[in-house]
Amino acid sequence: MDQQDCSGEGEAIFRGALKKGTILDASIIAAPSSTKNRRRERDPEMKQTKKGNQWHFGMKLHIGVDDESGLAHSIETTSANVHDLTPSDKLLHGEEARVWADAGYQRIEKRQAHHDRKVAWHIAMRPGQRRILPRDQRDHLIEHCKASVRAKVEHPFLYVKKIFGYSKVRYRGLAKNENRLALLLGFANLMRSESCLV
Repeated sequence: MDQQDCSGEGEAIFRGALKKGTILDASIIAAPSSTKNRRRERDPEMKQTKKGNQWHFGMKLHIGVDDESGLAHSIETTSANVHDLTPSDKLLHGEEARVWADAGYQRIEKRQAHHDRKVAWHIAMRPGQRRILPRDQRDHLIEHCKASVRAKVEHPFLYVKKIFGYSKVRYRGLAKNENRLALLLGFANLMRSESCLV
C-alpha cells in the first residue's frame, strides 16, 4: 500500500468510520489514600469502591471505543464508586448501529437515556451464567464472539496505564486528571493508527 492510499484510509477512519459501533468500558485509576499531606485529608472527589474482594480508592475512567478501528472517541471520569452505567449516555455519539459492553452494563437498554436509541445491544452474560453453558452450545459461541470484539477496548487502557504510566492520578480532583487522560487517549489513538499516518 503506498503512502497516498494509507493517508486516505487514515482520513476515512477519523472522518466517517467512527460511526458504526461503540464498545463501552471503565477502569479504575488509583489515588493516594494517605492523609499525610499538607491538608491532612484525602482528595474529596476520589472515592472508594470494591471490585471482587479488593477495595480500591480513586477515580474511574469511562471510555467509548470504535468497534472496528479500536480508537477511543469519548471519555468521562467519575469517582470510583459510580456505577459503569451512570455515564454511559455520554460515551455514545448517537450514530451507532451496535453497542458492545461487559456484564457490568446489563440492562443498559432499559435506562431512560437509551430508550430512543435504535441500536443492537451486545452485552456480555454474567460470568456465573456463562460458566454453566456447555462449550459446544450456540450461546457459548456467541459469548466468545462478543468477548473477542470487546477486547479492543482494553488497548487504550493498556496505553494509558502501562505504556504512559498513568495507573495513579497525578492531580487532585477529577477535572485536571480528565484533561490529562484525554490527552493520553489522543496519543494512544495516534500510536494505534500510526501505520496510516506515517
